[in-house]
Amino acid sequence: MKESARTDIRRYLNIRNATSPSFSPDGRSVAFLMNTTGVPQVWRVAADGGWPEQLTFYDEAVRFVYYVPTGPAGRFIFGMDRGGSERAQLYLASANGSEVTDLSKHPDAIHEWGGWSHDGKRIAFSANRTDQSRFDVYVQDVGGVEARLLRQGPGGYFNAGEFSPDGKKLLVLHYPSNANQFVHVLDVASGEDRNLTPHDGEIKYLHPKWSADGKSVYVLTDFHGDFLSLAQIDLATGGLTFIDRPQWDIEAFELSKDGKWLAVSVNQDGASHLVAMRIDVGGSPIVAKLPTGVVEHLTFGPDGKRVVFDLNGPGNNLDVWVWDLEANNVRQLTHASRAGIPDGAFIEPELVRYDSFDGLKIPAWLYMPPADVRGDGKPPVIVYPHGGPESQSRPSFSPIFAFFLNRGYAIFAPNVRGSSGYGTRFMNLDNVRLRTDSVKDLAHGAFWLRDSGKIDPKRLAIYGGSYGGFMVLAAITNYPELYAAAVDVVGIANFVTFLEKTGAYRRAAREAEYGSLERDREFLESISP
Repeated sequence: MKESARTDIRRYLNIRNATSPSFSPDGRSVAFLMNTTGVPQVWRVAADGGWPEQLTFYDEAVRFVYYVPTGPAGRFIFGMDRGGSERAQLYLASANGSEVTDLSKHPDAIHEWGGWSHDGKRIAFSANRTDQSRFDVYVQDVGGVEARLLRQGPGGYFNAGEFSPDGKKLLVLHYPSNANQFVHVLDVASGEDRNLTPHDGEIKYLHPKWSADGKSVYVLTDFHGDFLSLAQIDLATGGLTFIDRPQWDIEAFELSKDGKWLAVSVNQDGASHLVAMRIDVGGSPIVAKLPTGVVEHLTFGPDGKRVVFDLNGPGNNLDVWVWDLEANNVRQLTHASRAGIPDGAFIEPELVRYDSFDGLKIPAWLYMPPADVRGDGKPPVIVYPHGGPESQSRPSFSPIFAFFLNRGYAIFAPNVRGSSGYGTRFMNLDNVRLRTDSVKDLAHGAFWLRDSGKIDPKRLAIYGGSYGGFMVLAAITNYPELYAAAVDVVGIANFVTFLEKTGAYRRAAREAEYGSLERDREFLESISP
């Protein structure tokens, strides 16, 4: 059964999602965020399945939720800003959400969640309380004591992470740019700082996590390679050993609390492939049987035998799923509303590749409208450049795509040079003075579409937001003859004013990608649409 072409877009925009799951300490329930009311709130559901229960009731969007690892059962911490300010504050709630304590009390600062100490008495977080351009690391006793400044950051992002198993050390990620990071280990008592990954040049180190014994740190890195691999760093020697090196980016990983299991999600040509392996005894990995889509927010249950995560794909809106490792059984735990739109309305794309101006192969997702709404003629097409720019168009869920597909439009979502997911070299091919090469990639995608015979070459539209909006403006400025219509949503029209007005804490990271106001102002002006 196909969705009626008369269905209003508002129904598509009311498709809901469930995300960001967190297991309770006893493993009996899962907290998560769901936007059934229009904005994400905290909900809870039995880990074995059942009817979910809403726990927070705010007009503001809740950004994250984590159970307290010990203490009175069911307590949780969540992050929420006011008025869409993006300045998240931290709140501690009772099991039913009726009693809430504001732990932050700094509404003008951004608070980035770090983690719980294993005894559930302290939290770590990063915030730009003292200087808007700099994130510092704080530790706070949740019993009511004011947060203690543990370490002043060097400028920009300096993000708190996990406490060590004994609670004496804290992982911190220094983030000068999207292509360069450093893992630090802080002494919780003294604030003494050790850079665990000193290096020259640009190397990625992401998602650091402690081993179960606290003697090493697991991390994703492109050290000695083009893709993100999983490595283990010995705390005593600083030596690095690779654990898993697929020919694609590892996008996420998680360790069971007992150190026996490792779950890994690999971004393989845009789609997530989830596997788990025993790291205590070895053996072959097991593979999760999932629909095509994107996996995020991996979390082990306390028994180390179950993994909870969220998944979305072309045919699945964002929902929480549970993987039983012993039975190798995956089941959907939540069922966020699809607004009554039938499954047949959601279309799986085809992965295609085309040659750009210099012969570089550009991957793209091509969605064709259902035959019963396409008619006899060739369909118009919407070209969708993603934002970022270090992002990636993936086979994920899009209510906007679904709406236009069921109006007879094709969708073309290319991953031009500069996109993530295809290695560090590919991601760096649009940096600074190479910016317009990605615009050429976009044009050659339109040329490929025009010559493919699949679509109506006279009815190409282009639509994008944020950095994707810049790509729209650049496309119609440099190649106006290609497009019959264009939609820019909050796109970058002027890189100089964008960098001048962007948040001070993120300017250095943005200048590493786009160029420096001091050195590259004339060039930035020349490429601004």
